[in-house]
Amino acid sequence: MVFDYYKRLTASERWVYRKSDEITSVRLSKATELHPLVEKLDKVLTKEKREEIEVLCQKIVSHMTARLKAPDIRVKVLAVRPTKSYGELHGLYVPSEGQTPATITLWMRTAQKRKVVAFRTFLRTLLHEICHHLDYELLGLPYSFHTEGFYKRESSLFHQLVRKGIKRV
Repeated sequence: MVFDYYKRLTASERWVYRKSDEITSVRLSKATELHPLVEKLDKVLTKEKREEIEVLCQKIVSHMTARLKAPDIRVKVLAVRPTKSYGELHGLYVPSEGQTPATITLWMRTAQKRKVVAFRTFLRTLLHEICHHLDYELLGLPYSFHTEGFYKRESSLFHQLVRKGIKRV
């Protein structure tokens, strides 16, 4: 499937887009070992403990990048999502630059109602930003486009990390 913005891409960008679209999953070894951390993140998120949420996100990300043999990412969790004319920003990935490591910033509260984000939304946002990192560092893509393959990779990670049969998660 091709999204509308594909038409505006250069020939080399279209090649990267198609390459990204072909890759539909990321295999995470021993993903079940991360289930306890993911379930703890669910509980801590409902308690609205920002520092603990940040620590757990960092642990999850560090375990994932180690298993995937990708450079680690620094995770920051902030309070209220920023909002602009385009809407609310859920997460932000900034690639590494020089000695500065790649960074993921997540926000734990919605902009309008300032309510804690639903767990599945929060986890999917974290995985979404990790997928940008993996596009560059694991797949060697020069761009990280939102393709159908990109969203399938995000989903594949989600389903590996969330234990089946857990009601809250």
